[in-house]
Amino acid sequence: MTRPQAKGWCPGAYKPMMSGDGLVVRVRPMLARLTCEQAIGLCDAALEFGSGLIDLTSRANLQIRGVTEANHEPLLQRLSELDLLPDDPALEDRRNILLPFDYEVGDDSHFIANQLIARLGELPALPAKMGCAIDAGSNPVLSQSSADFRIERGVSGGLILRADGAAMGQSVTRDTAVDALIELAQWFVATDGPANRRMAAHVAKIDLPVQMQKEATAPAGNSAIPGMHNLGQIYGAAFGQIEADALRHLMDASGATALRVTPWRLFLLEGANPTETQDFITSADDPLLRIDACPGAPLCHSSSVDVRSLARRIAGKTPYALHISGCAKGCARPRATDLTLVGDNGTFNLVKNGLPWDQPTQTGLTPDDIEHRIGEF
Repeated sequence: MTRPQAKGWCPGAYKPMMSGDGLVVRVRPMLARLTCEQAIGLCDAALEFGSGLIDLTSRANLQIRGVTEANHEPLLQRLSELDLLPDDPALEDRRNILLPFDYEVGDDSHFIANQLIARLGELPALPAKMGCAIDAGSNPVLSQSSADFRIERGVSGGLILRADGAAMGQSVTRDTAVDALIELAQWFVATDGPANRRMAAHVAKIDLPVQMQKEATAPAGNSAIPGMHNLGQIYGAAFGQIEADALRHLMDASGATALRVTPWRLFLLEGANPTETQDFITSADDPLLRIDACPGAPLCHSSSVDVRSLARRIAGKTPYALHISGCAKGCARPRATDLTLVGDNGTFNLVKNGLPWDQPTQTGLTPDDIEHRIGEF
C-alpha cells in the first residue's frame, strides 16, 4: 500500500496551519535554543494568544496551538519582540536545521550551523520539508531524525557531508562544509530531485556523483535521556505536548538560564538545579517515551480517534515499540514500528512490523479491546 497524501509543507510562524483546535504556529528556535526570557515569553504568548499547549516537534521546533485567526498578528508581534522571528519571512522555511543537543559554542556543529544560517539565501528553491542535520560531534546522534543533508563525523575522524539515503559521504572541513552542502542542493535540483520531494527518495532513483560518496559515517553516539547532564537537566514531554504554565513554572523553580530543544520529545534546561515535577518525564525508563502518538482527535481533522488517551492507558503493557496514529498518514512516526495502531472510522487497525499505511493484520479494534489484549499482539 502507499502512504495517503500528507501536507507538502510544515507550518511556520508566518504561514500557520489550521488544525482541529485552531491555527498551529511554529517557532524555529535559533540554534535549537531559547534564553530563559524567550522561553518564559513563549509560554506567556501561548497562554494569551493560544490554547496554552505547545508542541515539541520531531524537528526540534516549538508549535503554539489553538491560535485564532484574530490572534495571529498579535502573536507574531509578540514573537518578534522576543527575537523569535529572526528570519526574512521568505527564508523562514529554509531554516530547518537540527543540532546535537549538547553542542558547545564554537564547536564544529555550532560554527557550521551559523555559517549555513548566514547563507540560506544561496540555497536553491527546495521542497518545504527538506532540512539539514549539522551533527558534527564526536559521533552522530541525529541519524534517525528527519534530514536530507547530513554533516557528520566520518570514520576517519574528520567531517563528511552525506546525502540522506546514501551510505557514504564526501570529506569536508568546517570551512568548506556549507559550500559542499549548497553544491549538493544544486545537484538535487538539477537532477529533478524536487519531483521526488526528499533526498532519500531521490538517491534511491538517481546515482550520486562518485565524489559525493567516499567515506562512511562514524558509529552512532548516545542520544539524550531524561536526567542530569553536565549542561543542566533533561526532561521529557509525553507525546511532545507541553503545557505552557507547567513549563513556565519549571523554568522558574529550577533556576534554568536557557532551554534547548531536541527532536526526541526531550528538552534540556541549561543551568537548572535538580527539580522534581509531575508535569514532565524525569525517568529514562518511563514507558511513555517508547510510544509515538500524534495529536489525534479532536486536535486533528484527519483523525477519528482519541490517540493520546489510549496511549496512556496501554503505556508499559507491551515490551514492543508502539506507534498510535490517528490516521494512515502516520505523521508522528512515518517509519516501520513493531506495533502500529491506526485510527479508522472511530476504531483502530493493527499493523505489525510495518508502516501505518500497510495492510493491517486486525481491524475494528476498540480502545477496550486493545487495552485488554495488548499483551497478545
